[in-house]
Amino acid sequence: MITSVRARVFTTTAHTAIDEGGHRHPSEPHEVREALLEITDADGVTGYCQVQPDQVRPSVLEKHVRPVLLGQDPWDRERLWRELAHRQRGAHGGFTDRALGYVDQALWDLVGRRVDLPVWKLLGGARDRVPAYASTMCGDTTPGGLASPQDYAAFAKRLVGQGYRAIKLHTWMPPVPGAPSVRMDVEACEAVREAVGPDVELMLDANHWYRRTEALELGRAVQRLGFSWFEEPMEEASASSYRWLAEQLDVPVIGPEVAWGKHMARAEWVSTGACDILRAGANGCGGITPVLKVLHLAESFGMDCEVHGNGSASLALLGASDASRWYERGLLHPHVDFDLVPPHLNSIVDDLDEDGFVALPTLPGLGDDWNLDHVSTHVVDSW
Repeated sequence: MITSVRARVFTTTAHTAIDEGGHRHPSEPHEVREALLEITDADGVTGYCQVQPDQVRPSVLEKHVRPVLLGQDPWDRERLWRELAHRQRGAHGGFTDRALGYVDQALWDLVGRRVDLPVWKLLGGARDRVPAYASTMCGDTTPGGLASPQDYAAFAKRLVGQGYRAIKLHTWMPPVPGAPSVRMDVEACEAVREAVGPDVELMLDANHWYRRTEALELGRAVQRLGFSWFEEPMEEASASSYRWLAEQLDVPVIGPEVAWGKHMARAEWVSTGACDILRAGANGCGGITPVLKVLHLAESFGMDCEVHGNGSASLALLGASDASRWYERGLLHPHVDFDLVPPHLNSIVDDLDEDGFVALPTLPGLGDDWNLDHVSTHVVDSW
């Protein structure tokens, strides 16, 4: 029985920062606030999920989460997820898919810890390691960073040397001067292909608000360069625009990443031919529970479903099915040490081996190795 749901806001150190457009870039080390969502049962077992504090603010927990979870069996995750999802309609945007996804992840972590098993084994145990692709940060204006096609090419060669056999480019977006630009994107893609040769798989995640004609021009360019997929070049609210694009390109179109609608929206994209590869992530799609449905949907149609984003929930889902080919490791940048362990963790969950694979975690639950002493001594708020 669930007896407690709380969030603790704590300080930790970050080496990246978000620009005004919402994109992450390198920064000097600085203090940031994160939160740990904690769901505890009557035996004192706790499930955890690192969250954005504003997504699980006090009103969200008090109005929507606690009324559903307290006194309930955490093993009833499907029922609890549905009850939480049904509350979204009356929340008028106050209880987001992201908040729902955080709660669902913490529930899965709790039951995994209860039985001392990794969540990926509870989800099916389809495999115990997965190849990773290097997912870059967006372009910038930093010397020696990702400021030019040549920078992307040099970084790509470095990534291949680290063991990656696939690389996804995030190119320039506002507020970078001159962005977005189809020409700049094409030049970066051409430079990377020339640098790494034909045997490294490449993908492009470009500006998300290109017009149809711009998206088609860019798609034809990456098709010519032998890219493995083309991601989110337009607003995803228009599935018809993606159907129009997919019908004219041979390079696989992947999506949707951010379109509202959880697993139901992904079913619509499949049935209308808006994508060739499905896309879903535990944070943006409402949790592990609905993404598992998307993975099985993809299997039913003989499609890949690439899990969006890095982290323990993504690894758990990748262990549930072989419908995904890759683990997205990033965001990566020449000036950021991705493997640096932050103070609130004892280790990272996704070490890359020399063959470009990430092993699924062996710790119980989702596998995050929390430094709870750091969290406890750096709490600045809780509810």
